Amino acid sequence: MASSKSDASFINYPEIREGPSVPYKNEDQSIPVFRGTPLVIGASLISNISFVQSFFWRGAGFGVIREIPNLDQWPARYDPTVIPVHIDEQSTSSVANLPVPEGRRKGKAGYYTSADYHALYQSGELTPTAVVDSLLSVTRRDTKPPGKHSVAFLECAVEKVRAAAEASTQRYKDGKPLGPLDGIPVTVKDEVHMDGYRRTLGTKLDFTGEFAGSTSWCVKKWEEAGAIVIGKSTMHELGLDTTNNNPNFGTPKNPHNPNYYCGGSSGGSGYAVGAGLVPIALGADGGGSIRIPSSFCGVWGLKPSHSRVSGFPTVGLASTVGVLGPIAASIDDLALAYRIMAAPAPPSEDAKSGAFPNPLSELNSHPAHSRPKNKTIGIMREWTDRAEPAVRAVFDRALDFYRKQNYTIIDISIPYIPEGARAHVLTIMAEIASGLSSPSQIKHLTAPNKVLVSMGMYQISGQDFLAAQRLRGLLMSHLGFLFQKHPGLLIFTPTSPIPGWKIAGGDADLARGVSDGKSSVRNMEYVWLANFTGCPAVSCPAGYAEDNGHRVPIGVMAMGEWGSEEDLIAFARQGEGILDLPENKEPSPKSGEQTVGLTIPRGPESVWEDVITNAQLIG
Repeated sequence: MASSKSDASFINYPEIREGPSVPYKNEDQSIPVFRGTPLVIGASLISNISFVQSFFWRGAGFGVIREIPNLDQWPARYDPTVIPVHIDEQSTSSVANLPVPEGRRKGKAGYYTSADYHALYQSGELTPTAVVDSLLSVTRRDTKPPGKHSVAFLECAVEKVRAAAEASTQRYKDGKPLGPLDGIPVTVKDEVHMDGYRRTLGTKLDFTGEFAGSTSWCVKKWEEAGAIVIGKSTMHELGLDTTNNNPNFGTPKNPHNPNYYCGGSSGGSGYAVGAGLVPIALGADGGGSIRIPSSFCGVWGLKPSHSRVSGFPTVGLASTVGVLGPIAASIDDLALAYRIMAAPAPPSEDAKSGAFPNPLSELNSHPAHSRPKNKTIGIMREWTDRAEPAVRAVFDRALDFYRKQNYTIIDISIPYIPEGARAHVLTIMAEIASGLSSPSQIKHLTAPNKVLVSMGMYQISGQDFLAAQRLRGLLMSHLGFLFQKHPGLLIFTPTSPIPGWKIAGGDADLARGVSDGKSSVRNMEYVWLANFTGCPAVSCPAGYAEDNGHRVPIGVMAMGEWGSEEDLIAFARQGEGILDLPENKEPSPKSGEQTVGLTIPRGPESVWEDVITNAQLIG
């Protein structure tokens, strides 16, 4: 039975209506893998010959969406923005009102956090200027030789960065820091606008456009709080995959295991945090692009509610599924970064973001220690059981951990999961293809994206797109039904069903790219639902898979009701102890084996230790 939210606590809340009861049936798609010369030839054929495109389109199974019975009885939902109404809104946007993170580095193997930097700056042991100089020596790609971590960074406005560091250093000397983010080094994904930087979207094209000289609202909020953006991080070309393989600018390898990808499309940001270069980075997420690299790199990532974080004046690549959000090495830093960047934009600039409550107002009226009110985890076992055995083992341990934290575990059902995944992919392909100003730009893309963009540009019909948006409406209504029936419900899954993505073709794949649609869809098996329906979700490090003596991180994910970011942050914080379980402890190194200097294990070398030591020498 359909109903609506009666307490006026949301704007644009979907009709609360239970979806149809249908048996869950999921089959892996039949999509061939192309690499090397066959990829180049195949990309040319597919991007230029219509009937070849049609053949691969049918093989991907997108036609199943229109076959859903009675889909026309569900209204199409083209925008998943749902805005919580906060009646106790107060003027608390100043960084002076931010809670100061207490999370310090845990042991010799832990990541340095913003709290560590803040304490070192206040004591005078370090300065932001010394830290920035140390970081620039290893992240710049315009030096000879390039910095050893420069593959994760697109460019750096050196004079601007050093000026920001000097200003922060002076504030600390005067005893007047702006707050807990002052002087903290961060990086931002190439997807946003920044004064002094190009916007390439990982391509050889220039998407800076009329907003050259502008800085996206959420980045501006970080800068106003004193954060120092040390450069733009690289991304998968157009954000159109989840490995971060980028032949245009290079592909950073997973800092935990160089035989694996970092995940994408925010892979440069994931690498920067996972390798221990910065405690916080900005990512963008249209199909798991914050959460997948966070999971693969063993850190935290938050995909906020749709439209909550403003990128004004940046227009998103995929405007109805994509959001901006933080990646961080600690849950405290994730919360800090989110609460600053999610300050509502002026309604005259971004009406949707401007309608959201300020996160600090929500925090003050509902303290973190009181969250979540109803500790309920929803599991759809036939869905989560599709994960690989190593992932299922980590997920089950995490679930048991939360059960011991007095969470109630319930079974839930969500209809049309496989069809919804295809509807999401169809939508994001159509939106990204429409973001190109002309078909002629396709020839400047790498081979894998020539395939995807040409399919999105020429094979998606109006009927296909309408059916996908009707399915979105159905799923949003059903989620509304679940959230009303189980207040405080968090839907719990692995972040990815696979224990990392191995670079199967080695350096050859990195040079030309690879087209592996089956693995791409598989990797997004759990993340897409939050993008398609606009719900917030958080990915948390929870364990590791073994691969020939090396370990690869595995993450778990919770998705909540629209506007429930603080509940998700509290949930993630309550799960920090998962990393302390015996199964997740780093074994003692074998004789002659180099120890890992970051955390559990956080990379091939102690990057942050190097940065701190170098900064102390410079300072």
